[in-house]
Amino acid sequence: MSDWIIYAIGFCAQLLFSGRLLLQWILSEKNNKVVTPSLFWKLSLLASFLLFVYGYLRDDFAIMLGQSLTYYIYIRNLQLQGQWQKSPKALQWLLLVFPVIIVIYGYNNGQYDMVSLFENKAIPTWLLTLGIIAQLTFTLRFVYQWITSEKNKSSQLPIGFWRMSVVGAVLILSYAIIREDPVLFIGHCAGLVIYIRNIFIWKKQHYEVS
Repeated sequence: MSDWIIYAIGFCAQLLFSGRLLLQWILSEKNNKVVTPSLFWKLSLLASFLLFVYGYLRDDFAIMLGQSLTYYIYIRNLQLQGQWQKSPKALQWLLLVFPVIIVIYGYNNGQYDMVSLFENKAIPTWLLTLGIIAQLTFTLRFVYQWITSEKNKSSQLPIGFWRMSVVGAVLILSYAIIREDPVLFIGHCAGLVIYIRNIFIWKKQHYEVS
């Protein structure tokens, strides 16, 4: 597959990620509090789907790892909002098994193995380590968000989520600059501003309440 098609898939994913943040930010500004519309999670799931494919096509384990972990948290948040149950069963099953099928297909057809993922000549070990740490940090924000939402029985984006987003975005930007990956760089530059803005909105919201 040509590079321009691969990059097009990656940029579409990042546009969707940026779109979900822009939507969430506009609604939060309008309501003077941090809100989490269901469309945020729908766009997240679609973007994660595409970015997983992008990572697979680029043999980038760091990207695939990050998306594999957050993919199912997006689905869980849609369940908490009662939106997942409204989608067709066939679509639900397709989305649930998609990452697993891609990994199994690639492995069984010799397209890659665990050794090649960790020994990609285009990504030295130290850079791959940075990428994995960055993706794990970025991913853990959703684990935190998920635990908080399960505790409160509702889908929400707490202050810790936005703080971890800032740290994760800075690390991924560092990885993107060294890796010379325009998809990751552009996507996380846009997101970093919104993460910081949501922290200020959250603080203002809780200051007014107190």
